[in-house]
Amino acid sequence: MTIAIYAGSFDPVTAGHLSVVRQAARLFSHVVVVVAVNPNKRTLLTAEERMSLIREAVARHPNVSVTFTEGLIVELAREIGASVLLRGVRGATDAQFETELAQMNRALAPELSTLFLPAEAHLAEVSSSALKERLTRGEDVSAFCPPAVIAKLRERLSPSLRSHP
Repeated sequence: MTIAIYAGSFDPVTAGHLSVVRQAARLFSHVVVVVAVNPNKRTLLTAEERMSLIREAVARHPNVSVTFTEGLIVELAREIGASVLLRGVRGATDAQFETELAQMNRALAPELSTLFLPAEAHLAEVSSSALKERLTRGEDVSAFCPPAVIAKLRERLSPSLRSHP
């Protein structure tokens, strides 16, 4: 059984993230989506909210589970017996950053492999930050995230956004 970890802040989860999860669910026996909690990073949603939104979005994939960690991803990988770290990439900028991260992880845990999975092409420019910005401007973001994410963001970002379709 091959266990893969897909970690990120997921503040919030986007259709791009879910594209990576769908690909991974086909490739690996089990995929663990990890909400990585960084106390130095300010997030809009709590870890529990992010986990709940992801669980709802991946519910149809029986081989996908969701958890969180405040520690190093490589430590969690060792604890659960994972052998692969998954990273989503949108383009060249992501690839550079993700390659550097993969090299750091390899230095910490040479037994783990990092696999880069691109999201679908039409989702290449969708980030959690961009999603929040678009919603704040009143743009339709339904193609970029699940409805539950839109509802949660509207609730958090501004009372004026709650009434938008």
